[in-house]
Amino acid sequence: MTVPRPGPGVVDAHHHVWDLSVRDQDWIVGAELAPLRRDFGIVDLEPEARAAGVTATVLVQTVTVPEETPEFLSLAARSDLVAGVVGWTDLTAPDVADTLAALREGPGGEYLVGVRHQVQGEPDPRWLVRPDVLRGLVAVAEAGLVYDVVVKPHQLMAATEAAARLPDLTFVLDHLGKPPIASGALEPWAQEARSLAALPNTVCKLSGLVTEADWGSWTTQELRPYAETVLDAFGPERLMFGSDWPVCRLAASYAEVVSTAGELTAWLDRAERQEVFTGTAVRTYGLTRVPLT
Repeated sequence: MTVPRPGPGVVDAHHHVWDLSVRDQDWIVGAELAPLRRDFGIVDLEPEARAAGVTATVLVQTVTVPEETPEFLSLAARSDLVAGVVGWTDLTAPDVADTLAALREGPGGEYLVGVRHQVQGEPDPRWLVRPDVLRGLVAVAEAGLVYDVVVKPHQLMAATEAAARLPDLTFVLDHLGKPPIASGALEPWAQEARSLAALPNTVCKLSGLVTEADWGSWTTQELRPYAETVLDAFGPERLMFGSDWPVCRLAASYAEVVSTAGELTAWLDRAERQEVFTGTAVRTYGLTRVPLT
């Protein structure tokens, strides 16, 4: 299937890279994740992205170590594909504002567009509304950056509370908040996603669907209720496409992920698809390097 192209300059707003010789990815454990236990670099992604019509990407953090973000910024400065980086910093540190300023002033600092923390791994479901975390999120907003939210459904309520408390910070929900697609259940995830979407400073990524479904047997029809929920709640102007490469490879190829996103949004008009595949990411992250072809 060919993805309905919304126009030139498709943006993949969510992917990763890693080099195991530089540092381990300690989350890659067990036989199921074994296909990911190898290096994945921009050189691997680029031909797949170009073949799918993607001309710019956003590179997103994977591990919570301070060294990764400056490495990603340097990579972006050398790459014709990476237009922005969502990095990591310790939001609970008292000097988070100084750390963000140093990243912006360092090599490739102009490509820093956001910050993310692996909230999905935090045992406290209200981690996002801890006073020290909220203080760090204020620094993110003051730095002119956005905050990517990677949570599981039971943590969505705290994400909504944090977004309500910090109206000057844009919260970007990664992977729809990881709905339980494999089980077929919509609630309570759908209601929590709608509550978050009711806040104007929130955006959602149409990403991560295939790996929340059954990896070996998913169908586009099984994904559709979840995609339609966020399209209805956020609207195309607050929804952006992301591949979640290479994690998506556990369930689908890059081409399949892009074409599936196209099928899930095929009923939108051309201008609305342009938002999902390009405009929302460019506007939300302030991307300036998005080639038209």
